[in-house]
Amino acid sequence: MMASALTKQKGALRKAMRATLANLTSDEIQAQSRQITRTLLSLPEFQQSKNVSCFLSMPTGEVDTSAVVSAIFDHGKTLYVPKMVDKDHGIMDFFQIFGEDDLRTLPSGQWGIREPEPEVEGKLRPSALSGSAEPLDLIVMPGMAFDRSLSRLGYGKGFYDRFLSAYSAALQGRQQVRPRLVALALREQILEAGLVPVGETDWKVDVIIGPDGIVS
Repeated sequence: MMASALTKQKGALRKAMRATLANLTSDEIQAQSRQITRTLLSLPEFQQSKNVSCFLSMPTGEVDTSAVVSAIFDHGKTLYVPKMVDKDHGIMDFFQIFGEDDLRTLPSGQWGIREPEPEVEGKLRPSALSGSAEPLDLIVMPGMAFDRSLSRLGYGKGFYDRFLSAYSAALQGRQQVRPRLVALALREQILEAGLVPVGETDWKVDVIIGPDGIVS
């Protein structure tokens, strides 16, 4: 597909999805988020993982991950969260968070999402791309829309696709295994197979978790 046609299709789907999500009440999103959290926590990939990256949710319009993040700490796993390190070039990395107190002090970044500073108490935080962290076992991802062929439509900046390409290449160089990619999606964000327009650089996910179960 021509790049411009693909861009237009993605733009149209994002616009439609934003309108759909804007109609959901906070109660509906919370109810769906509770179901999604329960399913994720029972997933073998989650239970067996040690190092987990999870997005910190926006205030509205997407799955609330606060209970997931608490469960990561409660299960003795290590949490990493995304941070935009170069907005102009769409570069993102995942930084380690050292418990609930550390999490609470994170400042709000773009779209009201909390993001860590690269340093904590005068030391650099371990991060995925720098190689200073242990390899991630699981990446819990957001998205604007998904379909049943596991395609993902992001928010339009390419942060996750660029990170996954760079991180996979780094892991391959170190002969380490790529993490499992698990997307969390509200019911309204999961479309029939083939409905999410994708290009060559768009990553598919391994599993989508919605309130009605798992798509894999």
